Amino acid sequence: MTGVSQAADPPYRIMVFSKTAGFRHDSIPAGIQALRELGSANNFTVDATEDAARFTTTNLAQYKVVVFLNTTGDVLNATQQTAFEQYIGSGGGYVGVHAAADTEYNWPFYGNLVGAYFHSHPQIQQVTVRVDDLSHPSTAHLPAAWVRTDELYNYRTNPRSDAKVLARLDESTYTGGNMGADHPIVWCKNYQGGRAWYSGLGHTQQSYTEGNFRTMLLGGIRWVAGMVPGDCAPSTQPGPQLLSRGRPATASSVENASYGAGNAVDGNTGTRWSSQFADPQWISVDLGQVRSVSRVRLQWEAAYGRSYRIETSENNSTWSTVNTQSASDGGVDDITFTATNARYVRVFGTARATAWGYSLFEFDVYGT
Repeated sequence: MTGVSQAADPPYRIMVFSKTAGFRHDSIPAGIQALRELGSANNFTVDATEDAARFTTTNLAQYKVVVFLNTTGDVLNATQQTAFEQYIGSGGGYVGVHAAADTEYNWPFYGNLVGAYFHSHPQIQQVTVRVDDLSHPSTAHLPAAWVRTDELYNYRTNPRSDAKVLARLDESTYTGGNMGADHPIVWCKNYQGGRAWYSGLGHTQQSYTEGNFRTMLLGGIRWVAGMVPGDCAPSTQPGPQLLSRGRPATASSVENASYGAGNAVDGNTGTRWSSQFADPQWISVDLGQVRSVSRVRLQWEAAYGRSYRIETSENNSTWSTVNTQSASDGGVDDITFTATNARYVRVFGTARATAWGYSLFEFDVYGT
């Protein structure tokens, strides 16, 4: 698998550095192989090394990009650090992958370059990655809700103040996150004359055979190398946040007292709202004040709605339709729409898919 070839770039070289002084990832060989394959398909040459002595002014000058691939610990001495600082200052590029954030804790220049240091991680698990920037060359190909399995880093600080956050972890979709609604995982920045791009994803060997991940990595390299444009000005505000959790909810009907509307907004996927067995039916959540909403995520039980509308209102009286679904197949419906001001958001079901009622485990509304 070689990834997606892009428009021809002039030939250039990158150096992949994977020295470890702490934990060593078994995915490093897979990462090097993936980068070699991407290079062959996209006109760049990969020199892979774990020799820190190659961090000299003369040697670094031949590379458009230096990739820190799952490096850990203290891997460069003071002289080598100075050479790398000069390389970045003269317009060089840095790409950090995963444990690159678990590297050089006592080198302030590097900490600012990578953007944030590693804090901790839960076990490997599935997560939904929320892609905030669908125009940057590293993330333009991704779905807004990107579901994948990886080791998910928490960071000591949030890099948002001086980096462009391209994607975040949705902590409501996994366990062990500790950064809240704004949990950056992919970002980029212009730094002291050079460019930097970082992905906290990339722990597993499987990552490096995954098409979306490889294309993301390729886009990061091409942006850092100056082959493609991309906006990496700091993004001072996080993307849409979950607004409906724990808010008051009402419904047109309930199957019985055990299946109230509040079950769909309590954050517990083991509880659900279920309606009487008739059409139409609706469930509505009160956000408490007028907010800008742009996304609704529905996790259906086996009795799901085949056809329904997403409606919004500022006064709980006059409703506007922002999205219509006519052929849902159940499971999870993750729906984005043009941001609109609303205090109340409801799902108005018009056709059940089964003989039973409408049954929702989760009714999540996102906005700012």
